[in-house]
Amino acid sequence: MIHGGLNDWYFGWGWFLWLGFIFLLFSNFGTWGYTYRIHRKLDGQPRKEARDILNERYARGEITREQFGELKSDISSA
Repeated sequence: MIHGGLNDWYFGWGWFLWLGFIFLLFSNFGTWGYTYRIHRKLDGQPRKEARDILNERYARGEITREQFGELKSDISSA
């Protein structure tokens, strides 16, 4: 029995094609969502430079003024 028109896609293997298309569509959205989250996670916090870390340590009182001066000159020369 021969079916005509669009019905051939549904009675034959056409449903398999549509299932594959839907799978690819969802997997692309999943991949996009995953990469979007990873890039936001990695790009969200900028890296601190050595001078920023040194200034924070000095502000918290972890190092003295003399140590701050020495470390700052070491960083500048590097």
